[in-house]
Amino acid sequence: MFYFDEINGKKVLRSDILSGVEHFFTTRESFIKTKEAEYETAVNENKKIICDYLKISENKLITPSQTHTNNVEKVNPDKKNYPDTDGLILDNFENAIFLNFADCTPVILYDKKLNIGAVSHAGWRGTAGKIAVVTVEKMVKDFGSNPEDIQAVIGPAISMCCYNVGQEVLEKLKATVNDFSGLFEIRNGEIFVDLKNINKQQLLEAGVEEIDVCPYCTVCDNDMFFSYRKENATTNRHSAVLKLIKNC
Repeated sequence: MFYFDEINGKKVLRSDILSGVEHFFTTRESFIKTKEAEYETAVNENKKIICDYLKISENKLITPSQTHTNNVEKVNPDKKNYPDTDGLILDNFENAIFLNFADCTPVILYDKKLNIGAVSHAGWRGTAGKIAVVTVEKMVKDFGSNPEDIQAVIGPAISMCCYNVGQEVLEKLKATVNDFSGLFEIRNGEIFVDLKNINKQQLLEAGVEEIDVCPYCTVCDNDMFFSYRKENATTNRHSAVLKLIKNC
């Protein structure tokens, strides 16, 4: 279940299934990504607040250059730049990671046995490329994860109520799962798809069993989150943030 919390008075969103790892989704109050000059001061202040909370310096807070791929990389403490990367896996305690969203689907993954985590960016292209599953597969291959030990949190994104697509996109999304029932609907001749639950179905079919899906829609709940569609291609973003905690 999702719930709102605060970091130094700034609202963030969390899921109660991830108790073993520091994670949250920023909101309009706490956002740390923009390309708009008028918001740079607020973003820089929020970033400092978040880094202080996470007990890291700002150069240890890593974000990739997202380009709607299904490319996934492991974070190297000595590496700062991750071009054309839409998924990051974290296995160290030095860094925190964040990926950025404004309608696309954020997916946080956490292996509760191995204490490693990841964040994936799943717009329709990333979802069609099964980036969440690709991330799980990389966790399995590179770290020995068991999908049954991986918890998944699917964050705020545009929901089926507001996300209409064309037939070509529908067919690409249908091809990613065995069971597509309930994941799209036709209204007044338009096709609407459920990206959040398509990602959930992909993960279920990949063996991930514990999944929390956020009820908030970035269009309907635009007072809390950013929407690329509703806000005329805004460059402001809310983020999915992850940092590992040392086990006692």
